[in-house]
Amino acid sequence: FYQLTGILFLLASSLIFAKGGKILVIPQDGSHWLSMRPVVEKLQQNGHEVVVVVPSTSLYMKPKEPQNYTVKLYPTPYAEEHLAVVLKSFVNAHFIEQSLLNIIITMYQSILEMSRFFFTNCKSLLHNEDMMKYLRESKFDVVFTDPILMCGTIIAEHLSVPSVYFLRGLPCGMDFEATQCPSPPSYVPRLFLNNSDSMTFAQRVKNMLVRMLEFVYCKPIFIPFEELAYEIIQKKVTATDLLSRGSVWLMRYDFVFEFPRPVMPNMVFIGGINCDQKKKLSQ
Repeated sequence: FYQLTGILFLLASSLIFAKGGKILVIPQDGSHWLSMRPVVEKLQQNGHEVVVVVPSTSLYMKPKEPQNYTVKLYPTPYAEEHLAVVLKSFVNAHFIEQSLLNIIITMYQSILEMSRFFFTNCKSLLHNEDMMKYLRESKFDVVFTDPILMCGTIIAEHLSVPSVYFLRGLPCGMDFEATQCPSPPSYVPRLFLNNSDSMTFAQRVKNMLVRMLEFVYCKPIFIPFEELAYEIIQKKVTATDLLSRGSVWLMRYDFVFEFPRPVMPNMVFIGGINCDQKKKLSQ
């Protein structure tokens, strides 16, 4: 009884003296930000000091919108019209009816173009001396980021603070590679193949070949970020190395809707977090 009372007293004391932390948010534009924004707003409401770093030109991250968190802008070398053209091209590439091979080629080309575009954003931020000085001097407790293009991951490494990832997934299964989760090609289908987790021998061979190709066609996406990371943190790291630093992975999907596979304890499934909250029925 006395031991239980002591534990409860310690817990109560810790809650009394608890205070909010300083959270640096490095979001990704587009639908990624629309998913992350409610979480950021809730963090601020819960007493945390939240600073969101966004580019001066963006699709949805508008600093003029009413918000209860701090927004820091950094300049980018392109106009909003150019951003709209790039995004329209990216979206259109996903709705063209064509063969499987052409779908893969078209989507790969559009992803490369989009990654180059957002790499420009990341480079502009990391080369902005005033902004980087502010981030270093602010002594943030954690970086909350969407790691799809790793800018927040690089900043977390540079600032030597833990990072929390908020994501749906990463290209080429890098989320499972970075967390060292087993993802055997014999049982886990690769993207675009439309296989189930019960594959024939021929489907497994095809699945394995696509997995091997991922080592080739994913490299051009992440090489620029690896080089930028080396420039900033003065240490050779791979994209997988950087991503593996994530302390908590908040996965925006439900485990029951995915193919069964092992996951790590720091991977938390939050599927449904963006579902619209309906009002309670009157009766």
